[in-house]
Amino acid sequence: MNRASLDKRPDEVATMFDDVAPKYDVVNDVLSMGQTRRWRKIVVDAMEVSKGQRVLDLAAGTGTSSEPYADAGIEVVACDFSLGMLKVGKRRRPDIDFIAGDATNLPFADNTFDATTISFGLRNVNEPKKALAEMLRVTKPGGRLVIAEFSQPVVPLWRTMYTEYLMRALPAIAVKVASNPDAYVYLAESIRAWPDQDHLAAWLQDEGWENVNYRNLTGGIVAVHRAFKPAGAPDSAAAAIAAHKGPVAKLRRNIAR
Repeated sequence: MNRASLDKRPDEVATMFDDVAPKYDVVNDVLSMGQTRRWRKIVVDAMEVSKGQRVLDLAAGTGTSSEPYADAGIEVVACDFSLGMLKVGKRRRPDIDFIAGDATNLPFADNTFDATTISFGLRNVNEPKKALAEMLRVTKPGGRLVIAEFSQPVVPLWRTMYTEYLMRALPAIAVKVASNPDAYVYLAESIRAWPDQDHLAAWLQDEGWENVNYRNLTGGIVAVHRAFKPAGAPDSAAAAIAAHKGPVAKLRRNIAR
């Protein structure tokens, strides 16, 4: 693996995602052999949210992962650092609140969301542990976090086959269907370099999340982690913010159509 290709600045990664935004969802369906939609449904089910609750969807990209919440009448904020992705999403779903934001310095007040989720984006964050701490900060006490991320297949033979697919077949397919094939070389390498299920669970505990558990999907190619913010009384100012039903935050960058 070429480690140098993973040493990208956040702005370089954002530009990379801007470049692939127009075809991103279609390419994902092709490369995952249609599994992406199933994985996302499992994430939505794990969130266990309902009308009247507020959801933060981080690394939301074009908003595909946010749509099930909006369709169910749940208030959802789609947050991503790629303006290109957000603009594509806003054109398609003007009813969803798209906000540009850095996962390591979120533009939201403490204790704002009932549940927070991030799908296939945590490994692209420059400081993932800091992002986990930020997610804890903006989630209400007792609220949940659900993470879907590529992980390590649990069967050795399957792991070998999967690694070969990542490093050989995936870039070759991307050349035919993607607008920026080099971006998918980076993404394949980032998947290969990402820690396994138990390491991510340990990170969550280190950053203050409790009742951490995970479920392997497709033999461990993907793992869905779920954790909860410890229940406790927030201070009065944070409680007032959490109870506020107006705009999620004043400090934010709205994405125009």
